[in-house]
Amino acid sequence: MAATLAGAPARPRKLLASRKTRVGILYALPVVVYLLVLFVYPIVTTLFLSLKNADGSLTLNWYVDALTGVNLSVLFTTLRISAETALFSLVIGFLLANAISRLKPLWAALAMLIVVVPHFISALVRTYGWIILLGDKGLVNETLAGLSLPGTPVQLLYNELGVVIGTTSMMLPYTVLLLYGVMRGVDRRLLAAAASMGAEGVTIFLRVYLPLVAPGLASAGLLSFILSLGYYITPALMGSPNQTMIATLINQQVTKDNQWNGAAAQGVILLLLTIAGLLLVKLVSSLGEAKKRSAS
Repeated sequence: MAATLAGAPARPRKLLASRKTRVGILYALPVVVYLLVLFVYPIVTTLFLSLKNADGSLTLNWYVDALTGVNLSVLFTTLRISAETALFSLVIGFLLANAISRLKPLWAALAMLIVVVPHFISALVRTYGWIILLGDKGLVNETLAGLSLPGTPVQLLYNELGVVIGTTSMMLPYTVLLLYGVMRGVDRRLLAAAASMGAEGVTIFLRVYLPLVAPGLASAGLLSFILSLGYYITPALMGSPNQTMIATLINQQVTKDNQWNGAAAQGVILLLLTIAGLLLVKLVSSLGEAKKRSAS
């Protein structure tokens, strides 16, 4: 009897816990189905497509083709432009985020609004805006011509410079948002303490401030690089055939060449590069957190 009474309270708790679990599964089910149908299924289908010959047999020829000749050159171009975009996004984003993080909260919020609002405008519209600005008769070249500078008009479109300018502007809001959060969290008393110990501005920046924001810098740079890898609209509109990136090549193979297998192999390679970048971001973030914990 005593054992029965002792075990009685546990049953409602188990029943409640079981009900919570069922309710949780019910709520999660649409999300799981959504992910399976729209993400997992296309990825698995693409993977099988990249491994199939025309007769249905398995092959790695599509990957060999994707990693040789012109396709390999396109892959290197993609990596180079993505790295350049990440570098410029990081430099400009650092200056912007550092300036905003030093403002009072109200002004900082307004400045962040100015940075973020363009992100909600269509990438296509923003790209055409850059084309208007950077064209031979655009505002930039008209201004340079008005200053009577030699070499005008400067070729700012349909080359790598134009692609990097356009893509950097698309990645900048992500970089500033990430860096602003990190910089806002820096304890300014540490900088004041270093100054009170006689350290000068450059020393404080290099030995105190920069190490504190370094994990954020690494994460922001890698995020810009990853997002640039698969970027399509801006490179396609502002570049030339010499700046063909892998997303543009995939589109050409599907829409013009009807070469779905080759496009699938390049898509898988792009996916693997993205996963590698994300793992690197996770590793850098973990190392940064571990460093903060050890410092505290």
